[in-house]
Amino acid sequence: MNIKHFIFGTLATLMLVSCAQKHYRLVSVDRSRIIVDSRYDKNPDAEAEKFIAPYKRVNDSIMGPIMGVVAHNMHAQRPESDLSNLLADILVWAAKDYNEQPVLGIYNMGGIRADLTKGEVTYGDVLDVAPFENKICFVTLNGEQMITLFQQMAKRGGEGVSRGVELVIEGPENDTKMKSVRLHGKEIDPKAEYRIATINYLLEGNDGMPILKEGTNKIAPDDASNNTRFLIMNYFLDKKAKGEIVDSKVEGRIVRIK
Repeated sequence: MNIKHFIFGTLATLMLVSCAQKHYRLVSVDRSRIIVDSRYDKNPDAEAEKFIAPYKRVNDSIMGPIMGVVAHNMHAQRPESDLSNLLADILVWAAKDYNEQPVLGIYNMGGIRADLTKGEVTYGDVLDVAPFENKICFVTLNGEQMITLFQQMAKRGGEGVSRGVELVIEGPENDTKMKSVRLHGKEIDPKAEYRIATINYLLEGNDGMPILKEGTNKIAPDDASNNTRFLIMNYFLDKKAKGEIVDSKVEGRIVRIK
């Protein structure tokens, strides 16, 4: 055998062995939430500040304008949270500009990408919370589809829903089911129709709520001005103009029982 062929064959075999599939097993997953705020500015590095100064001026001019003030730290978590409640309520609030009167707003937890910290909220803060090109949209579901929708939300452990929802889910976090649901104090009427405000990403059936794709009378404006970040900013600016602080609390819209 040619020595070159022997060496090449040996190396190829070693490479195949080294690349052979290895069997790994996930043992555990840990996570924690760290709020980055002014406490990290107490001991600035002079050289680092000098380096970023020209970039900071540009960034601050774009991201720095104050949209409003938030009453306390807010973050999103299942089954219900202050921030997810706020964003779902904002969709319902914004509906008036589209001549719509939805009975329900839905904002997916996965689309909320940052917290809001107590105090002034800037354009950059809103952009962090809603960085995607998601736009407000409207859809009609019948009563049976609404029940399915709440069952799908229950299976996910909860999503952002607007005021008036009373959804009770039960079971462990990875296997929750709907126990009961009421909307604005009433049972869901299987024969009625319900108008919903949500985002186009969910209207396409994503994030475990495919029933939304089956709705009718869909209105999905495509202009950039319909992006959720602008709706959130408009809400904050409206509150600011009225001298009001934005507030939102967990109030039992979605309750999980074991």
